[in-house]
Amino acid sequence: MNLTGVKRILFSEEMIMSRVKELSRKISEDYRDKHPILISVLKGTMYFIADLTRELDIPVNIDFMSIGVYPGATKNTGVVRINKDLDLNITGRHVLMVEDIINTGLTIGYLVQNMEARKPASIKICTLLNNPSKRLVNIPLEYVGFEVPDILMVGYGIDYNQEYRHLRYIAEFSEEEYLRAGSESRGRSF
Repeated sequence: MNLTGVKRILFSEEMIMSRVKELSRKISEDYRDKHPILISVLKGTMYFIADLTRELDIPVNIDFMSIGVYPGATKNTGVVRINKDLDLNITGRHVLMVEDIINTGLTIGYLVQNMEARKPASIKICTLLNNPSKRLVNIPLEYVGFEVPDILMVGYGIDYNQEYRHLRYIAEFSEEEYLRAGSESRGRSF
């Protein structure tokens, strides 16, 4: 298998699954008798939400949102459009937003505001990866898998150009490969 651009493994499959189990235990304790709705922000969370919910020992509902950037914008502006909205009504319900990685906090900040307008009982955030060095918006994170440095990463749902999501681990991605591929595919953003 050619994995051009993968530099080193940051979190092995075993490390990820161990941490997912810990997070699931804590979420199960905190939401006992609350029947929360877990909202997965696609596509990066697809493996995380699946593994997380399989480890829970409480009843939950799961819903999905898909967001995108407007043409000409970048992911780091926080200006997003909702491509797929929730199917479930969250009014009066306890909501747990599930993210793959939080960098600036702009996007999750926007989504939390959007959810608050729907009058849930509570909103909390669970993220697999947290990069506080890039934070522009102070958003409270209730559940964090791993703190990460400001590097490019792929695997376990996190992609580069819609590739590498399938990896069972999270790896550092080569900035040189990112720059090389970026010059070959103008208009794509990471």
